[in-house]
Amino acid sequence: MQQSKASGRVAAGLRQTLRAVSSGKARRVWVADDAAERIVKEVLEACEKNRVPVQRGVSMEKLGRMCRLSVPCAAAALTANGEESPT
Repeated sequence: MQQSKASGRVAAGLRQTLRAVSSGKARRVWVADDAAERIVKEVLEACEKNRVPVQRGVSMEKLGRMCRLSVPCAAAALTANGEESPT
């Protein structure tokens, strides 16, 4: 994600991620493995519907740090360069 961050903006958190996906701004989404099953399902369904690639394999703690947050994060999206992120 760090390399990807240089080419776009990051929407962190469930609401912002879903907003970026549904608006067509998300280029890639990360979902934490230890996020609540309801959150994982909601994000995966939205990404499938909008054909956005999803990456797994990180914890909420690590995803929060990757987004430069001081709290854990269940989902995050890389948005297209130059577009406002919904954060």
